[in-house]
This record gives sequence, structure tokens and C-alpha cells, in this order.
Amino acid sequence: MRRIRDHLKLLTQIPKAQAQKINRCFCHGTQLSPNHDDSSEDFPLVSPRIKLKDGRHLAYIERGVPKDTAKYKIIIVHGFGSSKEMNFQAPQELVDELGIYFLQYDRAGYGESDPNPKRTLKSEALDIEELADQLELGPQFYVIGVSMGSYATWSCLKYLPHRLAGLALIAPVINYKWPSFPGSLIKEDYRRKLVRWALWLANHCPRLLHWWVTQKWLPSAAVIEKNPAFFNKSDMDILKTIPGFPMLTKDSLKEQVIFDTLRRDWMVAFGKWEFDPMKLSNPSPESRSSFHIWHGYEDKVVPSELQRFVSGKLPWIHYHEVSDGGHLIIYYRGLCEAILRALLLGQENQAYRPRQPLFES
Repeated sequence: MRRIRDHLKLLTQIPKAQAQKINRCFCHGTQLSPNHDDSSEDFPLVSPRIKLKDGRHLAYIERGVPKDTAKYKIIIVHGFGSSKEMNFQAPQELVDELGIYFLQYDRAGYGESDPNPKRTLKSEALDIEELADQLELGPQFYVIGVSMGSYATWSCLKYLPHRLAGLALIAPVINYKWPSFPGSLIKEDYRRKLVRWALWLANHCPRLLHWWVTQKWLPSAAVIEKNPAFFNKSDMDILKTIPGFPMLTKDSLKEQVIFDTLRRDWMVAFGKWEFDPMKLSNPSPESRSSFHIWHGYEDKVVPSELQRFVSGKLPWIHYHEVSDGGHLIIYYRGLCEAILRALLLGQENQAYRPRQPLFES
């Protein structure tokens, strides 16, 4: 509440045009400026930021109990078109009882964080490490990655295994180029063809892609949100209660800095990786409960069959499945509590046991 009051007070003290731009950033995670500075009079900042070794800034917010008294410190990594303002709906009673501190940040180019034209899998992990070090989270911390934010989370397993007390991936995206996927499993998946087509345009014809996604004759974000090709019934019920995807509207995509951020994010997530997640080793063999994947059985963005295959290759990662869940399970009632209890306490909720055996070959 204090942060909201400070935000509203700021908006009353600056010209209307600037206030509208800041308010859009605060509420929806859109980018203020590609190269704004802390001392800029044109775009006063709302959130605290750290300065990285390469000169970029990352914006963040802190939630939960005070850091100095917290027993558990968790960094939450948002997904595609989202921001640090995403609502991780953990019950306050549980947060207070367990002593949980949350650190949420804008990934490069999102919200109030500076873009990173050289974004890579490794740079995403190193951003998290620098953020944790500058805010003095200690030698180990937990990471929760949501949807496309999962590629940064996988990168933590690869490049920062010694820093992880535990990790959870929520409806994580998969990359069809991972070499461990057998061709027979992904060959006929129409999503693979869509990803490959969009990736080719992002790499070779970004101007054409920019023109295409901003055309009036294309479906709006509102139409996409109602499309059963992407979301199941539970997802569409959720979409009636949340802002949706404001960064993916035509008006937002017309802004070059927003389009470039989304394009680079997409290229790293679905381009060629320098490691195969299904070949990673358990960073903490003594504690199987430390690493988790949560997925919806009816997810239409990332098929549960593929997620089960990934989990079958990594038996040290505990797999949970929401039987009637789509891609937006992070917003389902009670799920954040179940995630935290599994991640921090090793408590398994029987309601989220997978309905089918995992693929192990």
C-alpha cells in the first residue's frame, strides 16, 4: 500500500503526459525508455533499481517479510509480456508463518529495466546473480520462473547451481530444438511450426515481423485471449479477472523498444541453446524436494505430453500436474500456496499428482 501511495503522489506532481506513461509502466510493465537514467527529469522512476556491471539497470520490488528477518528468500522471474508487478498470490498468513521474502524484478527491457541487446541464456542467469548479490540475499536463494521466464530459470540450474537452495518452474516453455526430444514426439506438433516461422522472421526479417504484428486486420489481444486454441476454460475464466497481455496489444507493439524487447526474448527462448536442460545434473542430490515443475494437463501453449517427457528425463525434479489446468495455472486459487509448501517444506499435495505416468525413455 505504501508503494501505491508513493506512486499516486508522484503522479500528482508531474505533467499529465509523463504521468500517463509512468502509470502504464507501473500497471502493465511497459518500457519507459530504452536508455533512461536515474537522474532523468523526463521519466521519473517509480521502483528502486540496481546498476549491473555492464552499466544496465534492473528494477525490482520487494514483498513479504523484511529481508533481514526472512527464513526463505525467493526471486520470482516473470514471463513473456509481463513484469515485476505480476501477482504471485501467496496467502499472507503463510508468508508470515514461514518468513518468506520475495524479490521480483523486471527482466532486461521490461518495465523499468534497461534493454540488453546482447541478451543470452547466460546473461539472464548472471542478471539474477548480480541482483541477489547487490541486495545481499546470501550465498543461496530460491528461484521461481513463470512461463517464458523459465528459460532464465533453467539457466540458473546450468550456470548458478551452487547458488540455488531450490527452484520451481511454473508452466515452463519448452524449446523444440532441445536435442533430447525425439523427432516422433514433436514432428506433428503445430506449435513447433508456428515457433519456427516466428523465429525465422525475428532473426531475418524483424521489420516485416513488426509490420505484420501491428496490422489492423490481425486479431487483437482480446481475441487471442478468447481463443480456445491457446487457453482452456479455466484459463479463460482467469482472463476475466486479470489485466491480460497489455504489452501484446497493437498500440504497445508499435513502440519499437517494446517490440525489440519481446523479439529478443523470443529469440533467446526458442533459438539454439548452448546446453540441453534434459542433460543437467541434480545440484542438490541430498534433497529431491528442492526442484519442481508445475504444469497444467490441458495446457495448450506447452503440451503436457512434452513437459512429462522433460520431467521423465530429470527424475530429480518433482513433477506436479493440475488436472484441469491450462497455461495460466499461476493464477489458480490455492496453487501458489501449494508451490511454496512443496518448494520450501517438501509437502506434496495429492491433488496435483500427475494422472499419467511420466515418459522415461
